[in-house]
Amino acid sequence: MHVAHLTLQDFRSYASAEVPLEPGVSAFIGPNGQGKTNLVEAIGYIATQGSHRAATDAPLVRHGAPRAIVRAGVVRDDRKALIEIEVNPGRANRARLNRSPVPRPREILGILRTVLFAPEDLAMVKGDPGERRRFLDELLTARAPRFAGVRSDYDRVLKQRNALLRSAAAHRRAPGAEMLATLDVWDSHLARAGAELLAGRLDLVAALRPLVAKAYDSLAPSAATDLIYRSSAHGEGEGAGGAEPSTDRGSLVAVMERALGESRRAELERGVSLVGPHRDELHLRLGDLPARGYASHGESWSYALSLRLAAFELLRADGDDPVLILDDVFAELDTGRRSRLAELVAPAEQVLVTAAVPADVPGELRGAAYDVADGEVTRVR
Repeated sequence: MHVAHLTLQDFRSYASAEVPLEPGVSAFIGPNGQGKTNLVEAIGYIATQGSHRAATDAPLVRHGAPRAIVRAGVVRDDRKALIEIEVNPGRANRARLNRSPVPRPREILGILRTVLFAPEDLAMVKGDPGERRRFLDELLTARAPRFAGVRSDYDRVLKQRNALLRSAAAHRRAPGAEMLATLDVWDSHLARAGAELLAGRLDLVAALRPLVAKAYDSLAPSAATDLIYRSSAHGEGEGAGGAEPSTDRGSLVAVMERALGESRRAELERGVSLVGPHRDELHLRLGDLPARGYASHGESWSYALSLRLAAFELLRADGDDPVLILDDVFAELDTGRRSRLAELVAPAEQVLVTAAVPADVPGELRGAAYDVADGEVTRVR
């Protein structure tokens, strides 16, 4: 799989841009602030409909423009597809596939798959649990686009349930029978949607565990890694750091319903849902210690890179290579890690690299080169 062409209109700093691409390595080189990351961010957005740098779509639209358009020609085996997303902050985005509108943008998920390495990846190791949940859910959706709908359903139910809990907490009195009955209904909805998302995450962690260990050993052979998923629904028992819970959907629904019942008093007092995948944690272990708080800067970088490399291997095993994007990564690495990472990613069908200077691109990744300056992208090699 590779991107053959990228078109931008009013995306970030670009009023317009046309960038032909090809398989192999392509490096975008230029000083900071010239728009290198904007190019690869656009490709990542086509694949995931989200940005690794912004929590909302508003920053993606060039200042003063009403909308942005991102268009990519994608080649997968002998098939070609033209994907377009119209980014409309504050309104629903629109998408086209081969110039024909699709009912919902998420229906084009999975046509282009990417794995993006960026300095922000350190947050997966050093940051809050939400960063690790985001990593799992984005990879889950890349492997099985139907999980976009699962996540959307769960978020919708969670929002409605939290609104009911906030209302109960604001009144500061025991909820009546009608409110409790309504809460029972939302408990059931949350348990069903949450069980599906939880099962997907558990299966994913099991698949990632050996791949992360292998990648870390390739980058920095020292301590062993381990991934442990802690489910908030399982309390201090199964799934709390010992044996991971069963992925049987029926069992998970029952566990979540029981946990929601046990936490109801606390939830009514605090006005927020305390049980569910939105409260779960993925623990990253390095040797006998948690990586967060104990790993050195170099070890944290190696762990973050290993998570991305494992994601690449997992997606590759599903059929074909995802597009690899390395956004200003090599400048952060020492010589040894830089060389080992380059050797690991070089065989991918397409690798897109951004760097401030040519010397930041390892020799193992020599290929096409583009100069990026003042909003212009010019091929120089």
